[in-house]
Amino acid sequence: MTDEHPTRHWRTRLVHPRVAASQDFRALVPAIHRGSTVLFERVAEARDDWRGEGYSYGLYGTPTTRELALRIADLEGARAGFVVPGGQAAIALIYLAFCRAGDHALLPETAYGPNRELADELLAGLGITVETYDPLIGSGIAALIRRNTRLIWCESPGTITMEVQDVPAIVATAHAAGVPVALDNTYAAGVLFDAFALGVDVSMQALTKYVGGHSDILLGTVSVGTAEAQERIGATHRLLGMAVSPDDCALALRGLETLAVRLDRLEKTTLEVAHWLKARPEVALVLHPALPDCPGHEIWRRDFTGSASVFSVVFEPGWDTQRVTDFVEALRLFRLGFSWGGTHSLAMAYPPLPRTQRGYDGRIVRLNVGLEEPADLIADLEQALKQVA
Repeated sequence: MTDEHPTRHWRTRLVHPRVAASQDFRALVPAIHRGSTVLFERVAEARDDWRGEGYSYGLYGTPTTRELALRIADLEGARAGFVVPGGQAAIALIYLAFCRAGDHALLPETAYGPNRELADELLAGLGITVETYDPLIGSGIAALIRRNTRLIWCESPGTITMEVQDVPAIVATAHAAGVPVALDNTYAAGVLFDAFALGVDVSMQALTKYVGGHSDILLGTVSVGTAEAQERIGATHRLLGMAVSPDDCALALRGLETLAVRLDRLEKTTLEVAHWLKARPEVALVLHPALPDCPGHEIWRRDFTGSASVFSVVFEPGWDTQRVTDFVEALRLFRLGFSWGGTHSLAMAYPPLPRTQRGYDGRIVRLNVGLEEPADLIADLEQALKQVA
């Protein structure tokens, strides 16, 4: 190319190069666009608005981050989507978009623990009351809705104890009272449960889990089904400055391409392991939505198109906390760790849960099944059971 300013110093040319590669490049994967400052040709084009179709500032998205938001929203059948730094950020964004001082929200008592902690440790100080409810309440939630109720949460299946909620019944009851419903849809990866077809207003998931799929990113998304929800979430997202890394978004985009095959394999392996555990004399209950003993199983059959990799085991009453601890620490392929949805199998023991029902007295272990061979996972569980017999 012709140099229009041949006398510019080399230091200036480091910042304003006189050569550039062609941008006419097409590949199978999206490019990673890193950048905060967006350039404009004219002052009249310069704006600072998240609503624009173009790009105005890196905080509101680069082509990489917007690609991920668009793809997730498309998969979920949503009106729009927003990418956030993690699942907990998604939860906080939804609360702060819909609730103000003096407002009331409802949360299943089986929700993700940090959701409850956010309510108790932050929202309470802001004058927002969050009341917990039995996840199996269904349309009975009408009795808990107040004049100042501004949000109802669902999470199905519930964390650790795996109760499947009657989300359509809750949605119908909430909407009759003019209250929006938000759903933590992480278990279903946004695809095994069709949240927006069943009337949910806002759906979030931790992309850290199944979409990322390799335990190496922290990301979340919030998808919206209505124009009102889009405006509330979008405006709050901007004010909170919830920027995300385009590199992490690129990893999530890569994870999306193998999500279907991973979910299929995880479902098959998990069911094989769950059925084996169900036949063991040490096990009192296997809490897997696809098994009839799991609370809400019939609703799972009605509303879900598949199951995922995480489930829980309740040991017989003779097991105490120490024996449960010894069991998980004796596992070798199942590593001891939180989170789930990756390629590695994980286990975690829990103390007595702060639940009015189904606390299971500290005899519960949550398992996440990875991509290992089922026979090897079963052998690992068997050797651990023998060690603590």
